[in-house]
Amino acid sequence: MEEYMVPCMNKSVFGMDCMGCGTQRSLALVLEGEFIEAFKMFPAIYTLLLFGLTIALHLFDKKRNYLTPIAVLAIANGLIMVVSYFYKIYIN
Repeated sequence: MEEYMVPCMNKSVFGMDCMGCGTQRSLALVLEGEFIEAFKMFPAIYTLLLFGLTIALHLFDKKRNYLTPIAVLAIANGLIMVVSYFYKIYIN
């Protein structure tokens, strides 16, 4: 599966990881059942999956309002991505 993954343009051009580096590999690990390894690869994977599910519900279920959960998940996902990025750069 890894041979079909799109390379990170930021890493290709600038030589350093971006905040989304590891998303594809982490999703592949989730699909393989490696849940802890997926979290280690990209800590925001589970909020990202929940965010995507909520957006899909918003698109298909017009009876309910999903805007507040979408906003909360977007903020949580962004915060997790920023914190994990700086952790990876400066501490790890």
